[in-house]
Amino acid sequence: MRYNVLGYLIGEGFRNVLKNKKSTIASLMIMCATMFVFGIFFLIGENVQGVMKQVEEQQAMQVFINPDATEQQVTELGIKIRNVPYVNQAEHVTKEDAFNTMKAWLKDRQGVLAGYAKSNPFKASYVVTLTDLTKMGEVEQTIKTFDNVASITLRDDTINKLLDLANGVRTVSAVILVLLILISIFIIANTIKLTVHARRKEISIMKYVGATNGFIRWPFMVEGIVIGVVSALLSVSLLGLSYNYVVGQTVGFVEEIKISLLQFSDTFNVLILIYLILGIGIGTIGSAISMRKYLEV
Repeated sequence: MRYNVLGYLIGEGFRNVLKNKKSTIASLMIMCATMFVFGIFFLIGENVQGVMKQVEEQQAMQVFINPDATEQQVTELGIKIRNVPYVNQAEHVTKEDAFNTMKAWLKDRQGVLAGYAKSNPFKASYVVTLTDLTKMGEVEQTIKTFDNVASITLRDDTINKLLDLANGVRTVSAVILVLLILISIFIIANTIKLTVHARRKEISIMKYVGATNGFIRWPFMVEGIVIGVVSALLSVSLLGLSYNYVVGQTVGFVEEIKISLLQFSDTFNVLILIYLILGIGIGTIGSAISMRKYLEV
């Protein structure tokens, strides 16, 4: 008996979706649009985080070594640097390595270094990468206290801009998500309210003959959930096609700057889960709000 009742409630919810085609289509379109916009900001945020990780692996501070330091002191300095918290790697760059790197950068203009072939002007150094760019200043202050450190160069402007961008994307995504949830709840509530209003007499009769609020409410809840789930599936499909197209168009540029973007498949599982939670949650809340007035009989 319980299964028959459950089947009736679910079936009635699906019938409501098909019966009110115009309002259902309008709700789907608006919810798809709001979820699509959220998905764009979600993917931007994920890519910013991914780029930050890549920059953390590439972006480095350069610790120049005192020219008078012995080989043993240089080795000991490297060990100390590697033991500093948040240090990922510390690669030793000899004077010869630095000189050859500069020659490679100059390409066909290497003649400007001809006079320095015997008196190498470059200092040996350690190129240090971190596990967390926000700790750059803290790590710098620690390394400065070590013996045989001549100087340290940083790329603060680049790092700060990237951190500001990451924080800005997180904030904007959070604000947009809240706004889209509120808009979607309002849309779903008003859409289902039209259906409820058209059946208000039927609901009143059901209340008078003893039907519980849950029995009356469930078909409308199912309607909201169905609209939310279908919107989620349509949105993630459209977002995937759009994202893959954009990534395909920017392949050459991102390879040139040695940065790789996330593949849509990397975020699909998380995104579909978020969309389904949003769709079901928004549909359920919207339905509950729209039913309150008509259940007070």
